[in-house]
Amino acid sequence: MKTLRNEKGFALGFVLILAAIALTMTLAMLLMVGRGSFISGQQMRFRTAVEASRGGVEAMLQLIASRGATSTPYTNQVLTAGVATKMSGVTGTWGGLDNTLTIDPGTASTYDMRIDLGAYRVYTKIVDTVDGNSGADEGLLKSAVVNSGSGEVTVVSVPYLYTIEVLSQSQVNPTERSRLSVLYQY
Repeated sequence: MKTLRNEKGFALGFVLILAAIALTMTLAMLLMVGRGSFISGQQMRFRTAVEASRGGVEAMLQLIASRGATSTPYTNQVLTAGVATKMSGVTGTWGGLDNTLTIDPGTASTYDMRIDLGAYRVYTKIVDTVDGNSGADEGLLKSAVVNSGSGEVTVVSVPYLYTIEVLSQSQVNPTERSRLSVLYQY
């Protein structure tokens, strides 16, 4: 009975328990800080890939505006055959050109344009072209039954609507990538 009421060594056991709790809390905080840094780095790389995709969209829009003339000053710009057909005709008139949403960087026939923007390679592809609001016959405009007046509204011509797919991928680490889908009227 005397050994059960002996308090010798109680402080040591109590200190060991407190040390184990403190060690566990310290390890948990180090794990949270390390994980936060990892996630922050991933978000930074993803945002960089998204910005490269936006740059690829701008390059494709410049190409559409110039109707296929490669006057844009991009490094390593490569156009595939058929991109001019995709810009000037509706999807049904493309023949055997690829109009799937898939872009495979290893296969040149799955994208229309490839450019290098910094450390990223951007692939763009027109997957669908449809007629806009422009009709072939505008014969009654400001004549016959239409009265020319100040309240008359003329519809702005939009000849085509383009659906564009974009893939940007780091040349060093292919897992750093982003995809965008864009609907553009021109």
